[in-house]
Amino acid sequence: MKNNPSLGQNWLKDRPTLETIADLAADLPESALDIDIKLCLEIGPGLGTLTSSLLKRFETVLAIEFDPSLAKKLPKSFPGKNLIVKNQDFLSFDLESISEPFVVAANIPYYITSPIIEKLLLSKNQPKNIVLLVQKEVAEKICDSTHSSSLSLFVDNYAVVSLGPVVRRELFTPPPKVDSRVLILAPRKSPKTPPEANVLPFVRRCFTSPRKKLIKNLAFLNLPVHVLTSALSSLNLSPNARPANLSLEDYANLAKILKTD
Repeated sequence: MKNNPSLGQNWLKDRPTLETIADLAADLPESALDIDIKLCLEIGPGLGTLTSSLLKRFETVLAIEFDPSLAKKLPKSFPGKNLIVKNQDFLSFDLESISEPFVVAANIPYYITSPIIEKLLLSKNQPKNIVLLVQKEVAEKICDSTHSSSLSLFVDNYAVVSLGPVVRRELFTPPPKVDSRVLILAPRKSPKTPPEANVLPFVRRCFTSPRKKLIKNLAFLNLPVHVLTSALSSLNLSPNARPANLSLEDYANLAKILKTD
């Protein structure tokens, strides 16, 4: 079946890699070892290559597929299996409609990696384990302990992050322009700092130029330099601080002081 480039459809065809992703989804983090998990939520199942592996490990797979033609055909590929397919944009799907503990596994389109991760980690009904196949560079940036990106800072606040295997581009149909890598997120029982979902747009603006001093990136606020310096000082932050030097809590407090709401 011909893919739709506008939907980021690159289908993984390598069976050993698909089995590895399914194994990682079923390998629950320590925080969920005492929970009986029978449901896996799959985002963008496409042709069902990963779905096949997931159905071997979970009693039920709930697949959210945006492409109507793929959503219609998918159940026919797995007769007699407990596969639920919803033709819907995952970003509008209500995670709270899931009434039992679940994990997530997906080969997701590169262009919506951040919105998908944010939705999963900010949901009141958080998955117990998240295994995503994403662009290699993005996966490695998210795992960067220096938090060189706003997404890395955000994810670390809500989940314990680790990397799985690299998946070469030639293992996809059609091949994307870059390699992929498995990203594993084990949601924390509670975030490292208080939940501040509304501060994310502010954090993104502050990371516009990650290598520049934060005070330079704050220019978008159109505030005098002495006001910005004073705000940083009140939080015991150096005027020479760079975006990666602040915690999510620091950003929340800074946004409050500078009244960015």
